[in-house]
Amino acid sequence: MDDALSKLLQDVRPQGALFSRAVSRAPWSLRFVNGAPVTLVTMVGADAWLTPEAGEPVRLAASDVALVTGPAPFVVADSPSTAPLLTVDGTWLDPRLPGPTLVTGTYEARGSVSDRVLGTLPPVAIVPAGDPPMEIVLRELAGDRPGQQAVLDRALDVLLVDTLRAWFDRPESQVPAWYRAYADPVIGQGLRLVDENPAHAWTVAELASKVGLSRATFAKRFADLVGQPPMAYVTEWRLCLAADQLRRTDATVDTIARRVGYANAYALSVAFKRVYGTRPSEHRAAR
Repeated sequence: MDDALSKLLQDVRPQGALFSRAVSRAPWSLRFVNGAPVTLVTMVGADAWLTPEAGEPVRLAASDVALVTGPAPFVVADSPSTAPLLTVDGTWLDPRLPGPTLVTGTYEARGSVSDRVLGTLPPVAIVPAGDPPMEIVLRELAGDRPGQQAVLDRALDVLLVDTLRAWFDRPESQVPAWYRAYADPVIGQGLRLVDENPAHAWTVAELASKVGLSRATFAKRFADLVGQPPMAYVTEWRLCLAADQLRRTDATVDTIARRVGYANAYALSVAFKRVYGTRPSEHRAAR
């Protein structure tokens, strides 16, 4: 499946996974200044407090997972009143010291597709312990085997997406309409058809036929659940994919246009300028 969450997992990779047991004695406080768009934070074996740069302290119970969005610094400490004792900018902290483990992963997730997923998150999103799986992380932390860092980095890839899903399933979350629409057996099927094959010359009639509805019924149900008409969704998804390929690949504009469902570079350029206010070549030049 090539939906936005799957694309996010394909496109983002950890800048570095930090596993520190250097927090065994209170008072302790770490100030993170990594500047990453997304940072995952969890404590194994102890509680902590997470304080964003412009926000109130949030309690992080043992094995809760927090997603911190935006590049602003934040502090993780044993108490909201403990002043930062160490600044962390992405360097490895020795995981062999005794005591509780502070687990953080920083992610590069800049792009149009990732914006669709991450744009609705609050500055700090807390998922209670037990929702995302921690088994792989805990198993790796228990030993010191060859390839450990690679396994931990990949585990945090999965943990990021699973934490996002757990957050989106919570009643207090502001979930993108298209995400909830995937749960609908009919409209979800239509979304997957578009996501997996954006280059196809989709029409509302063909999508309706493939999911077993009349054109009018499909169009209304789609708009009600997704918040936009079917072809507006198709256009948005194609342009998101094109924008990211322009930034991340050296493929020609014409090649990218055909990959995402436009007849040629001119057709993509017209649609791209209408939505983004700039031409594809200008978008690429700004990378």
